[in-house]
Amino acid sequence: MSGANPARGEATLCVGDRLMTVRPSFAALVAAESETGPLLALVDRAAEGRLTLAEMEALLWHCLVDRPETMARATLGEALLAQGLGAAMPAIRAILRQALAGVQ
Repeated sequence: MSGANPARGEATLCVGDRLMTVRPSFAALVAAESETGPLLALVDRAAEGRLTLAEMEALLWHCLVDRPETMARATLGEALLAQGLGAAMPAIRAILRQALAGVQ
């Protein structure tokens, strides 16, 4: 079970049969940004409804807490499609909110 703390900008995400915590730490956001490009541009694309599946996967992948070393990134992508992209949006919003506003 996930111990996500919304006050810290965390959210939960179901990956297969696991409920995982997504934490947009500085290190995770830097890693995601190196893959997706500038975060502010990513936020703009998200606001316009132009966030790509690859960008969503990258954000979530880098922000997953306690990701098992044996977990393949493709597992996350498959889980996103299996549950529907809408199920991942609360976690995506938490990441983007954290990137813009920080911890309140």
